[in-house]
This record gives sequence, C-alpha cells and structure tokens, in this order.
Amino acid sequence: MIRQAALDSLPVREAVPALVSALDDRGTAVLCAPPGTGKTTLVPLVLAGLVGGGPRGRVVVAEPRRIAARAAARRMAWLLGEQVGGSVGFTVRGERVTGPGTVVEVVTTGVLLQRLQRDQELAGVDVVVLDECHERHLDADTVAAFLLDVRENLRPELRLVAASATTDAAAWARVLGHGGPGDAPVVEAAGVSYPVETVWAPPGRPVRPPHGMRVDPAQLTHVASVVRRALAEREGDVLCFLPGVGEIARVAGQLGGVDAEVLQVHGRAPAAVQDAALTASDHRRVILATAVAESSLTVPGVRVVVDSGLAREPRMDHARGLGALATVRASRAAGRQRAGRAGREAPGAVYRCWTEAEDGRLPAFPSPEIRIADLAQFALQAACWGDPDAAGLALPDPPPAGAMAAAREVLVAVGAVDAAGRPTARGLKMARLGLHPRLARALLDGTAALGARRAAEVVALLSEEPPREYGDDLAAAWRRARAGGDGYGSRWRAEARRLERAAAERNPAGLSPTPPLPETVGSAPSPPSRGSAPDPAGALPPNPRSSNAGEADSSAPPAFEERADGGRAAGGGAPDDLAAGLVAALAFPERVARAKGEGAFLMASGTAAELGDGSGLRRAPWLAVAVADRAPHSASARVRLAAVIDEETARAAAAHLRTDTEEVHWEDGDVVARAAQRLGAIELAVRPLRTPDPALVRAALLDGLRTEGLGLLRWSPDAHALRARLGFLHRTLGGGWPAVEEDGALLDRSDDWLEPELSRARRRADLGRIDAGQALNRLLPWATGEASRLDELAPERLEVPSGSRIRVDYSAEQPVLAVKLQELFGLAETPRVAGVPVLVHLLSPAGRPAAVTADLASFWQGGYRAVRAELRGRYPKHPWPEDPATAEPTRHTNARLRR
Repeated sequence: MIRQAALDSLPVREAVPALVSALDDRGTAVLCAPPGTGKTTLVPLVLAGLVGGGPRGRVVVAEPRRIAARAAARRMAWLLGEQVGGSVGFTVRGERVTGPGTVVEVVTTGVLLQRLQRDQELAGVDVVVLDECHERHLDADTVAAFLLDVRENLRPELRLVAASATTDAAAWARVLGHGGPGDAPVVEAAGVSYPVETVWAPPGRPVRPPHGMRVDPAQLTHVASVVRRALAEREGDVLCFLPGVGEIARVAGQLGGVDAEVLQVHGRAPAAVQDAALTASDHRRVILATAVAESSLTVPGVRVVVDSGLAREPRMDHARGLGALATVRASRAAGRQRAGRAGREAPGAVYRCWTEAEDGRLPAFPSPEIRIADLAQFALQAACWGDPDAAGLALPDPPPAGAMAAAREVLVAVGAVDAAGRPTARGLKMARLGLHPRLARALLDGTAALGARRAAEVVALLSEEPPREYGDDLAAAWRRARAGGDGYGSRWRAEARRLERAAAERNPAGLSPTPPLPETVGSAPSPPSRGSAPDPAGALPPNPRSSNAGEADSSAPPAFEERADGGRAAGGGAPDDLAAGLVAALAFPERVARAKGEGAFLMASGTAAELGDGSGLRRAPWLAVAVADRAPHSASARVRLAAVIDEETARAAAAHLRTDTEEVHWEDGDVVARAAQRLGAIELAVRPLRTPDPALVRAALLDGLRTEGLGLLRWSPDAHALRARLGFLHRTLGGGWPAVEEDGALLDRSDDWLEPELSRARRRADLGRIDAGQALNRLLPWATGEASRLDELAPERLEVPSGSRIRVDYSAEQPVLAVKLQELFGLAETPRVAGVPVLVHLLSPAGRPAAVTADLASFWQGGYRAVRAELRGRYPKHPWPEDPATAEPTRHTNARLRR
C-alpha cells in the first residue's frame, strides 16, 4: 500500500508541477532542492507515473555512490509499500536487484556510463535524473555530456533532470540548454528546515595542515573532544563529518566510554551498519561519516553536526604519474550541506572545528574532478563515444589540455587507442570492463599470463586499496584477503568473481598481451633458499612477510583457496609474489622500480620511492609499486602497496618504456660517450661508445663550452685583444661588426667561427688546441669589405707625440690609453678611435696612475698644475715644464734629453 501521508509530507511536492511543465516544454530542467525535501525519492516516482496520476514511463536515477543508490531504492520502495525489485530496483557494480515490473531503476553514474557505451539510445528509458550533480564527480559530468549528445542527435524526446541540494544552478542551466533555444529552466523547491546554531570550535593550539592523505593526529583528537562536548551540551544524535575511513576509525577509537552507540558510515561499511545509520533508533547515537552523508543519505535523529572541515579530493601529479586522494579543506557549499543535517527534524547546532575568520577564505564549491583528477578513464570513454578530444561534448568544464595529453599517452601505451586517439578493438573491450584503463590492461594481459582467476583477484585488490592493516606487500595482502572474513575480504571476493567473469567474456579466445610477455613470465622459477641474498641476475628473494604461503584457509571458498605448494595457485605457475607483481607492473608500468639502496628505489617514471622502516620489501631488488603518494615539496614518493618482481617482468610489463640510446654529453669536465639501455629513468646497462656520432660529440662539446665558458679554447693575449676590439666596434658602430662580448652570443654562431676545428674535436683537450684569435677572424665582415678597416677603426696601438706606439685597451666601455704623462707633451686634443675619445690614463715616470681624463685640453689648462706640483719633487730627474703645450714630448729623463 502506498504510504500517502509520507509522500504528502515531502516538501518537494510543491515544485513537482513546475518541474513536469518544464520537462514538457524543454525536455531538460535543473532542480534545486535542499536535503530532505524528497527530490531523490518523490520526483522519480512522479516522473514514472507511479504516484500523482501522470503517464507511465521508465526513469533511471543516477547516484554518485553505491550506498546512496541502495538507500534511494529502498526508500522509494518503502513509500510504495513494496520490496526493492518490484516497481523500484537498483543496479550497482556487482549487484542488481530489479524485476520485470521495474520502472524506476537507481544506478551509480559508473553503471549508467557503461550502459550508454553499450546502448547510446538508452532504449526504453524516458527520463534520466542526475542526482547530487553539485558534487562534480567526473563520471556524472561525463554522463551529462553523453546524454545531451544523445538528446541532440538520437533521441530528442529523452528527458533529463539535473538535481542537487546545492549547486551552481546557472552553470548547469547553461549546460543542459546546450543545443536548445537558451538555458534550461531552473526549478527551486523550498525545504522545511529548522534554525541551526553555529558554534565555532577551533583547536586550542595550532595543528599542522593536511598534506597528501595525512591528517594531524592532534586535529583528530580535537574532533573527538568536540564530539564529547556536543554530547554533553546538546540533545539528539551527533553526526560527525571526517575525510576518510582511517580518520573515522581513529576518532571512533577515542570515543570509548561515551554514553552513545558509535557507528561508522562510509562507502566500505557493511550493509548492516549502513542500514542501522539510516534507521531511527530509541537510543542515542554518534554517527561518524564521510561526505556520503552530506546529501546522498538522510540520517534520522540528528540534532547536532560536528564538522572537521576536511574532505578528500583526487589529485594527479602528471609529471610523475602518481595519482592519489588528497585531504583538503571542505568548501563552503559542503559546509552548508553538512550544517543543514542538524536542522532537518528540529532546531539543531553545528560545531565547526575552525574559526569564523577562516570560513570566509574557504573555496565556494568543491573542485570539479575534471580539473584535478587522472583523466585516462574519461579519455577512453570519450574516444569510445567518438570524440577523442572531448571537444564536442557539452561539459560544465573542459578537460585541461595537459591532463588529456597525459591520459592519451597512457591509453596509447596500454594499446587502448591508436596514435590518432581512436579506440582499438582492445580499447573497446577495456572500456566495457568498468575499470580504469590501467587495471583493464592488467586484467586482460594478466589473464593471458596467469589465468583469469588469479589476474582478477589481484586486480580486485588494486581497484579498491586494501586496508592499511593489510600492510604494504601486495602478495601478502592477497593471501590475507583470501583468508580474511572482514568486510573488505567479502567485497574483494565479489569483485574478483565479477572481474573473472568479465575477463572470460571479453577475452574468450585469449587476447594477446600488449606488449607480448616472455614465455618465462608466469612460470615459476626455482626460489632461492630462505635467508639468501638477492641474486644480482634478478632471482627473487623470499618474502619475509609471506611465511604463511603454504597455510590453507579451510573457510575460504574453493576459488580462493591457498595452495600448499608455496603460494602457487591454479591458472599460471608463478608464485603469489611474482603473480601479484606481474599484474601490478602491467597496471603501472612506469612504477616498476629498482633498488638503489635498502628501502630506496627509483621508479621508471624518474620518481624516487621509499618504503617504510618496517617493510618486508626493503631488500627486494625490483618492485612493482601499486600505490604511492608524495607529500607536497617532497622529492620521494612513499610506497603504500607494492609487490616483488624480477628484472624480466619489469622489462616485459614496461617494454614501451625501454630505450636503447647512444648518450654523448658533457660530464665532469669532459665528453662522455656511452651506449645506455634504459627502462624509463632506470639504467639497465651501459657500455662505452668507441665511435660516437660526431654530431652528438659536437653538441656535447658545445654544452661544455656553455657550462665552463670559452676559456676552454686557447686564448693568446692577441686573441683577447681582438675580442675586445670587435666588441667595441659592435657597441659603437653595429652594422656588420659581430657581437662577441657574451659567450652565449658567440656559441650561438659556432658554425661561423669554430669550424672546422670544432667538428674535428673529440674531447676537452682538443678544445684547448683551437686558436681563438684565428677563429674570431672568421667573424669579421669580410663580405662588405669592412674587415679591412679593423686597424683603422679600432687600431691595436696608437702612436703618441713621443713616437711610442701604445696599446689601446678596449675591454672597458670606453677605450683606455695608458701612457706616461711626458709622452703627451704638445698634444692638445684627446685621441679618438672610431670617433670615440679614448680615456687617457696618465702615468707617472714610474708607470703609476697620476690622472685620468677624456679631455686633454682641459687637463693641460687645469689639472696638470696639481699633478706637476705633486710629482716634480718625487721625480726631479724628469721634465715638468710649466707649459706642456710647447714642451718636447719624451719618455726619457732630463739628462738623457741633454745628451
């Protein structure tokens, strides 16, 4: 029996007529309705004609999370007085509860995305509701773009609703209006909300800001204390928002002894716990939840919200190929959503664990995933849709060009797309597996090497990272998941079976690996004896964390039994360590890593990686790193999950990264020429090059000249003087006179002046044999005839009145003539070169500076008297006439002059 009273109590019912009218008129609409108004439950029932008397139609509701999809389906079925699987059903990955009479189906956005790739028309579906679109998950944005494309080109009658509790309505109206006469209509529903008091509860002492996945333990201790304070000061259940499962567990551990039941609600929580949180209770509760409880779920009985102010967002380091979740400050929109949970049923309060001043500096909305996440899966979906660049898709935000380029590289490497970005037959198979392309490649190629069961089991571990208590050894985590009876183990088994079936369906005849794997990969080498050192040839050491490899778990289903033969399982003869490593390496080939010291590794991507101090993998010669993260400003990544591999496996899995190059470069002051074989950044083998490419040698020598300067050439005093003279003429006259003062300018013209000597050189010593002065002569403007005027325009020496020829110094900005004062007697005007007066350094008879002038006439009239008065007593044997203009110039003493 339909629960009419419950339906009538939903506030969104007032907005339903306007929504239906908007859909009849335009076919698309944006529905803004606060949490608890019934937008997720009443609206689909009305649009399907199950309530309200409208025409019957089939409605698909897309939710961002599995827990939300199940909860929405259960709630709608309850409102109709039915069981799930009747008029209302749901489909999430690995679970489907529908029946022949199902007309409202709640799915995750991932499931809808796969369905669209198989059936672009969505035959039989009349309306699609995209719920919680404000969260801006990548799948949801992609689904919206695909559906708009379907409406525009295939099914204009398909109706589309973007529903959210809090969203940028104008932006979504523009997106949904794509291809139409204008923006889509926006329908707003008023909610019944009660006042919520805000209590600012920042920590008493400063806490470290979050970085990577890490949250300062002091912050979590403070959150636990605020929960205790809220329990003491307020009535009703307490809903506490935390960024992740680990933080929920740690806060729960600090709430022992509170007079309330503590529940942990997140996407990985068992169904029984989720149901308990979503059901009213007679006793007081503390619900510790992730963002799943912001808007997707309604938690009854809550009067108090404690908000840690933290959230998780995906981040991608494209340069290093590392993607991970990062802990960030929650947006103001998320804060409003969380606070609203306290005022759903009665007046409430929100305790915010930050200051009011900080609140104004928070981002307005969460970052759209398309701007910050790994786009490989999105790029494959777009390629399979027929738009490899996603240029024709109506997306709320365009994908960043750099991220798309990085995604394209990944897809080409795993054989999912060709060089033009078009999907290959292999790529189409990968897209339908519902996995990231990396994991899809690992499943398909791992199946060829190990069999579907073992490949699926490891890929299932990689698709949902095992709990931290499983450790950092992927093979050991595999064994623990087989034997474990915890919630993770149950989910892992279900996903492994799904993937095994999918691998068999997508590869019934055995798909050839890309690249082909050597015959020995997948076979079992003779393991070294326990305690032996790693074989430098690549044999694997025993895994000290895997001593239970031969123990069987009698409670495990036959498909997941431990074998008593040292950890080997059917479907491929490799032991667990090598099998796990092979699959991880196939998924993340740029993360194969070679040891460079105990616990320290270099990944093929070029990123250094480190293991924790207690890791049993520290002595492995090679690793396949499955999970790693890198703190801001840290040069090394921290390995969270990895498996031992050998060099052969690394070479096979990362074959596309292998290069054989001739490397000729300047290193430690000379040319180094060698042949290097690399796996990405990992150097596998090196040998000297006896006959390196002359062009590479020349480039290395030029690099050496740039690094250490042109002083590597042979510079005589005349060569230095020529360079200075040419520099002066370039500054003064320009034209065809070359720029020679900067080494860089000269090296840019190396072809014009260093040949043929440079091309004949092979090492540093050969550079020292190149006469720089002779080489510089090649730069003179011979073609114009100006070169013949070099001695005229910038003479090397100037003749002075005494008859001496004095060298001119052109190294300064103004040419300098340093000459004994007596040698210039009778010279009235300052000498000039290229029209520029020289700077005369007048010297004493002993050659010491006496005066500096650029105007001799003025000096003779004024400055000379002072110099004469000072120096005539010091040098009485030299002439110091009162009138230097009429005196005889000389470089000799008075006695010499009288002879």
